[in-house]
Amino acid sequence: MTTTRLTSAPAANPVLRVPPASPAAAAAYFSASLAFHADVSDVAAALAADGDPGFVVLDSRSTESWDQGHIPGAVHLPTALIPEQAEQLLDKAVPVVTYCWGPGCNGATRAALALAELGYQVKEMLGGFEYWAREGFAYETWEGVRTRDADPLTAPIDADDCGC
Repeated sequence: MTTTRLTSAPAANPVLRVPPASPAAAAAYFSASLAFHADVSDVAAALAADGDPGFVVLDSRSTESWDQGHIPGAVHLPTALIPEQAEQLLDKAVPVVTYCWGPGCNGATRAALALAELGYQVKEMLGGFEYWAREGFAYETWEGVRTRDADPLTAPIDADDCGC
């Protein structure tokens, strides 16, 4: 008598429980993501270069938050005021990069949506003000310009860029 052993396939680990997308689907997704997002170091590099960066930076936080610190040269326009004030402060021909506090806040996303609904080209700055400060870029407060040492968990210490 022959005995047949039934074995089940090993359970997929949490990463592969849902299989990765096809390369074509992944390329479309990541390409689209780059059309919607910019990172802090790319925004800082563009602003630091000579000449017009080709976009305006918009801080969508409250006045109290703005006073605590904001990106030099940013336009201050809290999300709730975008419908009534955007046209007085922004040119629809110039792309807008929105930011709020950081990765735990979706204020920049809400601001980007409000601007897109009004006809603006818009990107969201990933990391927000938190990562701007953590990467050691200068910021303005009601007391003047400040900088912090770069956090080695977010930015290279002895290099101009992370090489991403």
